[in-house]
Amino acid sequence: MKTIQFLKAAGSVACIAFALNANAQSTASAPAGVSESMGAHVDDTTITTKVKADLLANKNVKSTHIHVKTEKSVVWLTGTVPSAADKTAAEDVVNQVNGVKGIKNHLKVAAE
Repeated sequence: MKTIQFLKAAGSVACIAFALNANAQSTASAPAGVSESMGAHVDDTTITTKVKADLLANKNVKSTHIHVKTEKSVVWLTGTVPSAADKTAAEDVVNQVNGVKGIKNHLKVAAE
């Protein structure tokens, strides 16, 4: 009986750790973090999640090839967009997210 309870607890902890780690990872090339507190990591993860959701919801941005990484409340945008207007619109969306202290917009405009 105790073994089953232990396995359930261990599984729950593993699921939470995996979810936080998977959400924080991105193919963006932001600088490596020196050290950050758990609170800063959660805040950055929250900002990244909110930015991704807002980009997907925005009709003015074709965001399927945009990668988002947040470090110390600075959002890094990498990937490709179809036009310069999409690049600007993506930055405008990020500016509306609470907690964002800066934006590094490294989006590339795809050749048309």
